[in-house]
Amino acid sequence: MKEIKIQLKNLSVFFNYIQALNDVSLDFYSNKVTSIIGPSGCGKTSLLRTINRMNELIAGFLRKGSVFIDGIDIYDEKIDVVNLRKLVGMVFQTSNLFPKSIYENLIFAPKLHGISDKSDLNEIVERICTQTAIWDEVKDRLNENALNLSAGQQQRLCIARALAVEPNILLMDEPASALDPISTAKIEELIFDLKSRYTIVIVTHNMQQAARISDYTAFLYLGQLIEFGKTTKLFTNPANKQTEDYITGRFG
Repeated sequence: MKEIKIQLKNLSVFFNYIQALNDVSLDFYSNKVTSIIGPSGCGKTSLLRTINRMNELIAGFLRKGSVFIDGIDIYDEKIDVVNLRKLVGMVFQTSNLFPKSIYENLIFAPKLHGISDKSDLNEIVERICTQTAIWDEVKDRLNENALNLSAGQQQRLCIARALAVEPNILLMDEPASALDPISTAKIEELIFDLKSRYTIVIVTHNMQQAARISDYTAFLYLGQLIEFGKTTKLFTNPANKQTEDYITGRFG
């Protein structure tokens, strides 16, 4: 039986009274990769950012409906947002590394959460770099500026940094869209490896990428959930004509 990790119930999102999501109900399963696809402006990123309450940082944000993680309403007034974002890691479209050393980038979040022992920090750095298959590339360069790394390495370092405080959910907003095919393949391989430990939700414009890496796919259009299901079925035998038109390139 599949375990539901994240549950959206009748979720609507507005920015300055313009509706971005319209009554979306959707389940995300533990230790699975779920892709969110759809044309630009359909609400993909807005949906992603409701899961760690990042939309609240945007002026004019209004939410209706509920978001549950492990059965807990994350918009309950008792929820500590800092702890929530520790639980829910986020990787953005382009690298947002600090102009500091690789090591300083990786220990920033653990130190913020009270870890100060040098040996503990060293252990975290090695663990997350090993998990993200970048340890061999950076272990002798930890004191170098992180911005000296290639674009693909920077993005894998961003993923490592997101894992530093041991989240159990990883949100990824088009993490490979700015990368070359070889770097993209490394990110996809990494996502496949990480799902045994994390629940992953990824926004992507790349249909082939969604088909390759995800267990489930949700198709959004004009803020509405048009179809959700196993990726293999959605891409080979979609139930909805709009879904078929989108994935075959007839619109969007």
